[in-house]
Amino acid sequence: MNIPKSDLPRVVVVGGGFAGLNLVKKLMKLPIQLVMLNKHNYHAFQPLLYQVSTSGIEPDSIVYPLRMFIKRQKNFYFRLAEVSKVDPEKKILTADIGELSYDYLIINTGTRTNFFGNDQIKKYAMPMKTIPQALNLRSLILQNFEKSTIVVPQEDKKFILNFVIVGAGPTGVELAGAIAEFKHSVLPLDFPDLDPELMQIHILEGADRVLPPMSIKSSKKAEKALKDLGVQIHTNTIVTDYDGHLVKTKDGKEFKTRTLIWSAGVTGNLIEGFPESSYNSRSNRYYVNEHNKVNGYDDVFALGDIALMKSEAYPNGHPQVAQPAIQQAKTLSDNFSKILKGKSNLKPFKYKDKGSMATIGRNKAVADIGKLQFSGFMAWLIWMFIHLMALVGFRNRLVVFLNWVYNYTNYNKASRLIIRRFSVRERRVRTNSEL
Repeated sequence: MNIPKSDLPRVVVVGGGFAGLNLVKKLMKLPIQLVMLNKHNYHAFQPLLYQVSTSGIEPDSIVYPLRMFIKRQKNFYFRLAEVSKVDPEKKILTADIGELSYDYLIINTGTRTNFFGNDQIKKYAMPMKTIPQALNLRSLILQNFEKSTIVVPQEDKKFILNFVIVGAGPTGVELAGAIAEFKHSVLPLDFPDLDPELMQIHILEGADRVLPPMSIKSSKKAEKALKDLGVQIHTNTIVTDYDGHLVKTKDGKEFKTRTLIWSAGVTGNLIEGFPESSYNSRSNRYYVNEHNKVNGYDDVFALGDIALMKSEAYPNGHPQVAQPAIQQAKTLSDNFSKILKGKSNLKPFKYKDKGSMATIGRNKAVADIGKLQFSGFMAWLIWMFIHLMALVGFRNRLVVFLNWVYNYTNYNKASRLIIRRFSVRERRVRTNSEL
């Protein structure tokens, strides 16, 4: 990998997500050789991917170049690489660009879409976990509108304009709301020869309500907001099959659609090489202690979505969202000077739940913050402020804010561009790493 030898301890960070990004900012100040490996040369702000896929913002406004951290840093190296294997006994990791030894390894590889072993659904459904996937979905949505202007039979138009979203967590709910607003505000302007009523939006959820992780009050508010936008909600509904045309469910429901969007779950992005005692094979998350050390190792750490830290308050681990990753990165970075000196009096990680929220569209959102629940315009403002401040870089905050102001004042979306056409054949040949 062309990393120079050094007398300083080598700390390798795998992954450029929320944990990796916040970690390297502080580790740079320590007397170490710091190496970051990531399969993309940017950090992507995943909570706003749904806005990229629905033409609300452009992808370059929610990404931040990882090499920006190298400026004026002598002992920090970034390599564009995908790590495939680790030998924790020899302290060597293997990537697509070669091998690298380490003194300390910090893994924050995040998650990938979980299709629960259903290869048929995996082949035809549209995930939305990465920038390329969000752009693929945006292209397909816009291509559906273009194609529906050409076909004549009403049934064919309904098939093309039927959107089915699997999973009613925050991503599914936000995506359903954004597509519904597209139907009401954009479709009549851009496609006056199409009847908007031909467009249908279905959201399918295996639990008995939308937003299962949130409070019942917020769930009911979100459901009402979605229904007001014309979204059809199907709870207690588990998808069993999809062949690119027909969605089948466990209770016998069927939906004809060209577009099935999968937001029903995630699974950890494990790196091969660790014994089974080090990870949970069901969730694919590494078992870690209160210092984020991977089970069985003092020199390997895991942070964020990939880490499974059990406690009395969180018997199944912390939620796989940004805040645990950010807070774990801070605790580990605070501890690392002690780790380098071999000290054992490390600060244990304690998660501070800052709440959860979801937006359903214009002036509509729900938020659970502590014991308080907000909905409507106030929750929408809270959601916008928190997401805006969480973006990396002043430019990104400014661009996203201006986009939101434009979209709000003009009832319009400015990014309705098919940059690259997306084909069904491309959907079939996606690799596991892309999913």
